[in-house]
Amino acid sequence: MSIENRAAVIEAFLQQIRVINQRGVDRAALVEITGLLENLAGRRDLFNFDQFPAPVPGQGSTAFRYRLNDDGDTPTLYLNSLLPGKSTLAHNHETWAIISAVEGQEINYVYARNDNGCEPGFTTLTLEKEVIVQPGTSIAFLGEDLHGIKVEGEQATLHFHLYGLPLESLNGRYGVDADGRILNYNASQMAPSIRAYA
Repeated sequence: MSIENRAAVIEAFLQQIRVINQRGVDRAALVEITGLLENLAGRRDLFNFDQFPAPVPGQGSTAFRYRLNDDGDTPTLYLNSLLPGKSTLAHNHETWAIISAVEGQEINYVYARNDNGCEPGFTTLTLEKEVIVQPGTSIAFLGEDLHGIKVEGEQATLHFHLYGLPLESLNGRYGVDADGRILNYNASQMAPSIRAYA
């Protein structure tokens, strides 16, 4: 399959997402978008480790994030590959977000904040649920929902991450470290994306 064909499939997918996004995204819309993203994740002829390699163990990076479109401030599609052992702090997304798997498993820990912002710069979290994102099982978030992830086992992941806005533009995202300290997630945790569009 050519890069041009993959770009056309991505654009057709994003056209559908833009229509939904313009109506406004709530939990019901997330369900609709998740179904479309899971269909895209089934296109292993277009999205696989041959075209989107995983990081090589022992060579520095434990995560690659391929950015698949650049349309300004509109829904943005990424393809992430994480090595076993990779984890993140609990964090929000500041916009709606959906993760769907092409290959591999990722444990998502979904949290609730226990405070009302009464102690600036700190919070405590309660684990609400765990979801194993794998082919056929996705997870969706609104902007203030909090999650952290961990990859276990032997296999790298290849997962779509779809956001209402580009990650690179989200300067208000925050993470929560093990001591409850709130920090700017993009500034402290996020490596640059790999451009994978024409």
